[in-house]
Amino acid sequence: MNEKVLKIVQKIFNVISILEIIACLIGGYYLYRIDILRDPHALSELVMAHYILGPFIFIGLQIIQVVIPIIPGGITTAAGVMIFGPNTGFLYNYIGIVIGSIILFHMGRVYGSVLAKTFIKEKHYNKYMGWVEKGQKKYDILFFIAILLPVAPDDALVLISSQTKMTWKYFLFTIFIGKPLPIYLYSYILIHGSGFLANLLT
Repeated sequence: MNEKVLKIVQKIFNVISILEIIACLIGGYYLYRIDILRDPHALSELVMAHYILGPFIFIGLQIIQVVIPIIPGGITTAAGVMIFGPNTGFLYNYIGIVIGSIILFHMGRVYGSVLAKTFIKEKHYNKYMGWVEKGQKKYDILFFIAILLPVAPDDALVLISSQTKMTWKYFLFTIFIGKPLPIYLYSYILIHGSGFLANLLT
C-alpha cells in the first residue's frame, strides 16, 4: 500500500471515528431525555414496542453505554436478561458489549490520552498507567484477569489499554474469551442479588 492510499484510508477511519462519537453522544442524550438510562421499565417498553427491531435497538443501547463510559451499564445488562430471557438476553448483551469495547479501543488508539482523560479521572488514569510501567506483559495479564471480574471498570481499562502497546490480537482474544463470564455473573447478581439478600435478612 503506497503512502497516498494509506493517508486516504487513515482519513476515512478518522471520519468514521468522529461519526461514531457523534452518533453515540446523540444516542446517549436521547436515551437520557426519555429516562431509559435510569428506568428499566422504560427500556423494556421501548424494546418490546418494536418486535422486529427490538434486538437491534437493545444491542445499539449496549454499544452506546460502552462507548460513553459515563453511562451506567447495569440497567441495560440486567434488562436484557429480563426482556429476552437468560439465554437470548445474554447473547444480545455479549454482542453489544463486545462491539462497543472494540469501538472504544479503536477510538482510544485514534484520539489517545485526550479521550481517555475525558472519561477517566486523572488520579485513576495515573494509577492504571502505573500498572503499565511495570511491564506490558504484566499489564496484559492484569487486563485479562480484570475483564473476568464482574465488578472491574472494564470500559476504563479498555481505554487505558488503547494507550499501551497491547496488540489488537491480544485485545480481541481477551474481550471475546473474557467477557461471557462477567456478563453472566453481573446479570445474575443484578437480577437475583436483592432477593438473595432479602432472604438472608428475613
